[in-house]
Amino acid sequence: MKTSKFYISTLREAPSEAVIASHKLMLRAGITRKLGNGLYTYLPLGVRSLYKLEQIIRDEWNEIGALEFKPTVIVPGEIWKESGRWETMGSQMLKAKNRGEQDMVVSPTAEEAYTTIVRDGLDSYKQLPVNLYQINTKYRDEIRPRYGVMRGREFIMADGYTMNADDESLDESYKAYEKAYFKIFKRLGLKIIPVRADSGAMGGSGSEEFMVESPIGDDTLIICPNEKCGYAANVEKAECAPDESTNKKGEKVCATEKALEEVETPNVFSIEDMEKFFDESAKMFIKCLIYRVINSALDFSDTEVSKNWKKVKDGAGDYYPVSYVCVCIRADLDVNEAKLAATLKASEVVLAEDEEILEYAQAGHGFVGPMTSKCPLIVDYSVIKDGAACMHDAITGAGKNGYHVKHVEPLRDFKPYINADVRLVKEGDKCACCGGVFYQKKGNELGHIFKLGHKYTKAMHVTFLGQNGKPQEPTMGCYGIGVDRTLASIIEANNDEKGIIWPMTVAPFQVCIVPIKYEGAMKEAADKIYDELKAAGIEVLLDDRNERPGVKFADMELIGIPLRITVGDKNLPNVEFKPRSAEKAELIGVAEVSKKAEEFVRSELARLNG
Repeated sequence: MKTSKFYISTLREAPSEAVIASHKLMLRAGITRKLGNGLYTYLPLGVRSLYKLEQIIRDEWNEIGALEFKPTVIVPGEIWKESGRWETMGSQMLKAKNRGEQDMVVSPTAEEAYTTIVRDGLDSYKQLPVNLYQINTKYRDEIRPRYGVMRGREFIMADGYTMNADDESLDESYKAYEKAYFKIFKRLGLKIIPVRADSGAMGGSGSEEFMVESPIGDDTLIICPNEKCGYAANVEKAECAPDESTNKKGEKVCATEKALEEVETPNVFSIEDMEKFFDESAKMFIKCLIYRVINSALDFSDTEVSKNWKKVKDGAGDYYPVSYVCVCIRADLDVNEAKLAATLKASEVVLAEDEEILEYAQAGHGFVGPMTSKCPLIVDYSVIKDGAACMHDAITGAGKNGYHVKHVEPLRDFKPYINADVRLVKEGDKCACCGGVFYQKKGNELGHIFKLGHKYTKAMHVTFLGQNGKPQEPTMGCYGIGVDRTLASIIEANNDEKGIIWPMTVAPFQVCIVPIKYEGAMKEAADKIYDELKAAGIEVLLDDRNERPGVKFADMELIGIPLRITVGDKNLPNVEFKPRSAEKAELIGVAEVSKKAEEFVRSELARLNG
């Protein structure tokens, strides 16, 4: 391709809204252009890299037996109502009505579409597993889109789905996709950190995220330094070894037979206030927090909470259920709201407002206690675990403003409605697998694999005739890769002060030829190299523009083509051979440079693809 036939639109400066490297460089290099808030158009250079990335995903998913299908972007709302996610997906889902007043959805994900399509043609166990994937446009109405395509409203996702006869078959599919992910990201030149993750709104029994380290990452990763252990998890899912509740002297506290003692504590609101007032360690206090629970799938009908259900109208005019729980946790620890939401099978949990706390706990924040709360108690493992109290002779709120209670014995004085791990794990906590001390780093999620189980097949009434001749529900897996985010992450990991440094596998062109002037002997040499590289199957861009050499060099370095061949009259019959990441160029004869360039390209491709 010659630049005179190609659309190149570079910028000397990035717009002020671009704050991260990939956003700046994608705009400056003419990879993308902003069309609206959170909406980006790929220009011809960007399309070439985007399609290469998509093809690498196709290659590896085809290799494990997945077949491509293409659902529509606009899908019927009825299938989302059938799955139960019409309400739980929340305001990120863009809903509309067609001229027939039917509810429609601009697809944020494709589980419902896949399940519907397969359900309509599934009869027998002999058809399973059904392994399909799609690479398609999605839309999520992000409140605050940012970082360009890293977190846009419209985006491209590669989603694989399997429907399996049983858990053993699902495990095989899950492992096959997991291996494919490692191959995909290796080919893209990305170093991936696989971590255990929360399944969130997707549901299911287990999931794993594939992260890249990034200072602007949305996720916090908890990692064990012991390489033999290899434990790594998103902070939303991370678990740690339990630690003892000790008093101010560092002594283990034993159970007490003392009766509860109410203590007047004026102006004591925070944990720090309590430490000073009682002259005791925060590990001796039980912190109680009232949470508003939205769209919980749990049945609380056997508790007082059944009296407290509310129906709240959202901005779209739909109603969703709200309830309240009281979370009890050791006071020096924090609640992991993602774990809490997963425990309660809720779409969201939010700390209650002051008036709600008074209504359901009979006291203001800081004085809430487990003995007087009207809500079900969700008790963390730091307080009670496996039917045994982990704290003794504790102090907590009295459920009355200005008062706390001493000599609290969990299980004696209160019992959990649900006992679960809802603790937020932090750097410095110990690994439950090997005892190593965790460290943390920021990361961006590029891929996520889920064992969905029967979440969708049960809700959407999918069955097949099993080997025993009886109807059975299949189990499902889901495997996603954010295509735009992955492309941006490649740029985040491969750039310098001059621009992008593309890995050979996804570079828009593999070689660029830059004649100082496209005339005379320089034109003749440039055309010869260009024709030879094209004949060898190398993707080459010849800069035949009537521009100053400095402009050409700056553009080619900004765009990030892996190899530049410079043709100047001072060096002929030699030309400059310069890999984008090299500091200096070397002189190669015109007769030999095409072969050397081809070898360089094929060597880089073999290194990444091997």
